Amino acid sequence: MSEFHEIDIATGTMSILQRADGCQIIDCTTPLGEYARCLTERLVYWAEHDPNRILVSRRGSDGRWIKLSYSDVLKEVRALAGGLLARGLSAEKPVMILSGNSIEHLLLALACQHVGIPYSPISTPYSLISTDYGKLKHAYQVLTPGLIFADDPKAYAPAIDALDTEVEVVFDLASLRSETNDVESAYQAVTGDTIAKFLFTSGSTGLPKAVVNTQRMICANQEMIRSVFKFMQTEPPVIVDWLPWNHTFGGNHNVGLVIYNGGTLYIDDGKPTSAGIETTLTNLSEVAPSVYFNVPKGYELLVDRLEHDEAVAKHFFSRLSMTFFAGAGLSQPVWDRLDALAIKYTGKKVPMVTGLGATETAPSALFASVEECASGVVGVPAPGVQLKLVPNDEKLEVRVKAPTITPGYWRNPEQTRQAFDDEDFYCLGDALAYIDSDAPQRGFRFDGRVGEDFKLNTGTWVSVGPLRAALINAFAPLVQDVVITGHNEAYLGALVFPNLEACQAINPAIKDAKSLLGSPEVIAEFTAKLQAFDRTTTGSSTRIKALRLLDVPPSIDAHEITDKGSINQRAVLKTRSDLVDVIYQTIDDNLLIRL
Repeated sequence: MSEFHEIDIATGTMSILQRADGCQIIDCTTPLGEYARCLTERLVYWAEHDPNRILVSRRGSDGRWIKLSYSDVLKEVRALAGGLLARGLSAEKPVMILSGNSIEHLLLALACQHVGIPYSPISTPYSLISTDYGKLKHAYQVLTPGLIFADDPKAYAPAIDALDTEVEVVFDLASLRSETNDVESAYQAVTGDTIAKFLFTSGSTGLPKAVVNTQRMICANQEMIRSVFKFMQTEPPVIVDWLPWNHTFGGNHNVGLVIYNGGTLYIDDGKPTSAGIETTLTNLSEVAPSVYFNVPKGYELLVDRLEHDEAVAKHFFSRLSMTFFAGAGLSQPVWDRLDALAIKYTGKKVPMVTGLGATETAPSALFASVEECASGVVGVPAPGVQLKLVPNDEKLEVRVKAPTITPGYWRNPEQTRQAFDDEDFYCLGDALAYIDSDAPQRGFRFDGRVGEDFKLNTGTWVSVGPLRAALINAFAPLVQDVVITGHNEAYLGALVFPNLEACQAINPAIKDAKSLLGSPEVIAEFTAKLQAFDRTTTGSSTRIKALRLLDVPPSIDAHEITDKGSINQRAVLKTRSDLVDVIYQTIDDNLLIRL
């Protein structure tokens, strides 16, 4: 008898061709089914077949849920589309959305897509956290928008002022409504090649790039997802979701999943922070999701709360079919605790699934099966996806070809050229390794970012991705993230972004971050974990000899943290080079821990 609840998930098998040039060509043997012409074709379908089904809901200022049905949304989309067409907007003059997740944001986005006008949802930290508005200005210059929408005039006023723009700025969607017969003809003219949106990359390798997302990319990807998560074909998903729509996970995967399959989206105004998780818990106490998506930090905080709130935990698991994570590796201790909660409240584990993708792949490219899913496993290619594995030093670099791949970066032909090889495979920048080379059909595990790996001065290669994941896992819950150091040095070290809340639990009396991290109790705990980790290492390529605890959080203006919350390794190493130097010098530093 399976240890998991039964669920219809169908990851495919692979055909593997070993070429004479050393490359491997991997195809999913399951063909990709027919997919919609555009995303709003599915909106029209559900509005006709089940008009009163709720598509989207969000709490209003009074705390009550505001709910819009599929027919409500379609009516509003058509009215807004009329106003957009009247303004002569286009790919050269798209819509720029400065807004977090909201009903208004969704309506405007769908209105744009419905009549073939591209839009770009901009990361809210660019406007609300950044102090120099550098990334916002960069996005504005790349896009040259014809209209800017912001749903909070007061909050976004400083950012809009910084743009010094004469472009029309809209704060109230009512001003865009216009009834016109042109909407239907514009909708019928939309094709798979029509640009749906521009999604900016997270900026982990420099300034964000505007990734062209076509209707074909989005709809083909949804058909891939639907063919793997087959249960959604008969069980429309109900999700409670905070993931930002400027990122492909939230904006393409999750929003698309709901609309494509006739599901319901409850917008969660919570966040994976100590304060934000309380909002999420309140929402989960009222709405039980059928599938749940989050990033590893979100699951860590959620598990902490569910272990102490039986009522919310029981409700959360009451109709949960599947959980899914992306964005980073989920530590095994958190995973085990989530499984324990599922068993406690349902009798079995709820399947946890993950995969691999990128903004440029719309996003899904690989999925792990329920049986193989574990931290670091990314699975097998989805239907319609072809992989090329290219030998790169001691690794296999993965490249992708599919109808879901971007045609390129907007107004950046040179970076577009660099992103594809001479066979038109998109260069993902990741490395894969077989879970078991003797049983290749089991699929792949993530083997790090190719560009992050380096050599020690002994010539020993260091595989940064797996090492970083192992270190975070070994130091849980004390570590938020780490940056591996040691390029051309004799040994490895790490810059550590601590989880201050977990460190506070060790020494509650100290509130100041630097004093807390330098306290004997916290240093002793980190030292013990470093010593325990050292006993698991196999040589200089995995042995960490020094940790430098960072009391200053990563800076968005210095590009140290991306808009999706992940660490930009290169930027941290550059901006904190003085702290890296300390690791390799005999300097007395109360935040430095050595073996």
